[in-house]
Amino acid sequence: MMMMMMMKKGVVVFVGAALYVVLVCSRINGERCNVYEGEWVYDDHSYPLFNSTTCPFIRKEFDCIKFDGVKLMRKLKGKKIMFVGDSVSLNQWQSLICLLYTASYGSNLTHHTNDLISTLTFQDYGVSVTYFNSHYLVDIEMEEFGRVLKLNSLKSGEIWKGADVLVFNTWLWWHRRGIKQPWDYIEDEGIMVEDMDRTVAFTKALMRWAKWVESDVDPYKTKVFFRGVSPAHYRGEEWNEPGVRNCSNETRPMTGSSYPGGEPLASRIVKDVLSSNATSVHLLDITTLSQLRKDGHPGTHNGFKGMDCTHWCVAGVPDTWNHLLYTQLLQQDQTGDGPDASNYFSSDYL
Repeated sequence: MMMMMMMKKGVVVFVGAALYVVLVCSRINGERCNVYEGEWVYDDHSYPLFNSTTCPFIRKEFDCIKFDGVKLMRKLKGKKIMFVGDSVSLNQWQSLICLLYTASYGSNLTHHTNDLISTLTFQDYGVSVTYFNSHYLVDIEMEEFGRVLKLNSLKSGEIWKGADVLVFNTWLWWHRRGIKQPWDYIEDEGIMVEDMDRTVAFTKALMRWAKWVESDVDPYKTKVFFRGVSPAHYRGEEWNEPGVRNCSNETRPMTGSSYPGGEPLASRIVKDVLSSNATSVHLLDITTLSQLRKDGHPGTHNGFKGMDCTHWCVAGVPDTWNHLLYTQLLQQDQTGDGPDASNYFSSDYL
């Protein structure tokens, strides 16, 4: 049984475990519809949008229940889309390439990958979709005395600027410690420390990234998005099930449009930084809608041993994120906000 998100009285609809239907969203009193608010309802007929058994790009830890697919008959031509972030960004990248693969079945493809970058190019349309692995967005550099997380350094930006659409995220790795922490020291404004408040470090790194966007990215060539904080589900008290310690027995989304656990601190920090330091960046505010999907994680049903309530099944919730991405590009064109979306998408796509 599939799920859709319905919004009443002109607010938007998510359909499937994957999509908001923006066309049914009307404006209320001349105001723009908020496509990030709604609740999940069931749709037995239309979704998911691709069959995970026929998409060869899904990694085994994201390959959950098999679904029948629906082709996405929209064409992106001649553009470069890049996702920059951690393994949840990888989740979203794999969702998008599966959506496009299903839509363009039989298209000539090229796939290039290394330790940092994976790019799938749909040759018939000239569309390339890239995942750039960056856990912190700012740099980690090897010095004589160890690995240094440099909160004021963003050398990878020269690579990112080549994209037409950029989708960033970071948060998952900021509280890792011990052997899971890939750095030994933090450098902030030339001062080296062994550690600092991780939330403060996260904020400083975001501000450095925001400064780079505002100074180095041409908004008439490149559209920049930041995908909001993706929630994990390991604490049942957050969804009114005290004592539950993971998502293993969760089979249904939460009802309603609010999450008992509230908004994460990291999400509030992201909004504050974007509103004050990166006004050209559009926030894909997926946190609450994803919090409602405690049933959407691989759990133990993945290709590895262990419990995964952090990443998402593909097909699944990341499909919704990608439809929101598409929706925002179209909405900006229709409302006149920001550069013309036709700079990014061909006329037959729009």
